[in-house]
Amino acid sequence: MALFERLRDLELVVEDVRTEQRSVEVSTEFTRVTTLVVLSGGGQEGRGEDVTYTAEDHEWFPSLEAPGASSLGAFSASLDGLALFAGEPAMAASRDYRRWAFESAALDLALRQAGISLGEAVEREYRPVRFVVSTRGDAFAWLAAAPELELKLDPEPEWDSAFMERLAATGRVRVLDLKAYYRGTVVDLEPDPALYRRVVELFPDVVIEDASLDGECGDVLSGQEKRLSFDAPIHSVDDVRALSIEPGWMNIKPSRFGTVERLLECIEYCDANGIRLYGGGQFELDVGRRQIQALASLFYPDGPNDVAPSEYNAGGPRAGLPQSPLPAPSAMGL
Repeated sequence: MALFERLRDLELVVEDVRTEQRSVEVSTEFTRVTTLVVLSGGGQEGRGEDVTYTAEDHEWFPSLEAPGASSLGAFSASLDGLALFAGEPAMAASRDYRRWAFESAALDLALRQAGISLGEAVEREYRPVRFVVSTRGDAFAWLAAAPELELKLDPEPEWDSAFMERLAATGRVRVLDLKAYYRGTVVDLEPDPALYRRVVELFPDVVIEDASLDGECGDVLSGQEKRLSFDAPIHSVDDVRALSIEPGWMNIKPSRFGTVERLLECIEYCDANGIRLYGGGQFELDVGRRQIQALASLFYPDGPNDVAPSEYNAGGPRAGLPQSPLPAPSAMGL
């Protein structure tokens, strides 16, 4: 039975819908804002987190009338007609992020009302979660504080061969994210065949994420397909099928898929086709972080999961931070 078919008919009673906002000042130029969707009914609460990045897009939030008794599948279908934004969001992907907040809250509530965990519902065992630390800061400082950390890094144009050789010599880099599919963000990286060549040659065992496959960059990556992974372009299994290559890896960010059904469909497709998985985060401020860790625990616990505890976003390198792997979760709900 397909994974979502195990969940579709879960009874769901929604008696109240409300939202809560979270924010943290990351710098003088950026305040991270997220919105929690809280669904309640039958003495239980289910929560989901909208990770839309543009703070102004959180100023308006859709009003959803509590539907009462239904099922998880019926509730999901009813969201197809919900206006998620007053106008066009700043980023098209935000529609999926907001839909996921409602979907994950509904799944969380349905499981709690049934008195079970997601693992019990899909008959899978939770396992400890290996995680990597994603940083654009000083990787060497992080390793000085905790030498056993594994890292996910974003190469930059100024990374020369000498610097990359030092990084490679640490033996702790697991994923390099080339961010070729980001547009209009502060992390955009223009595809550079010379940089790609250094990545391929100096990091022969590292997963290469979101690399451009066009032109000379594609030529450099020829023969490296089993090391390639994709993230930003993937919102459904159809996006995986549409890739011009068969990658060895996929970064699964649940919020990118919008619905629980699309997320589970993609996970099943990748498992069936030998595509290895790892989880990714979206700078969640609340329950969303725990939920992506739980999903990683069920479906891809051994991957280089970019789901480090939120403490890693709350300061620089220091002793005393949680170390990998994270304990397997045991609570009911999502």
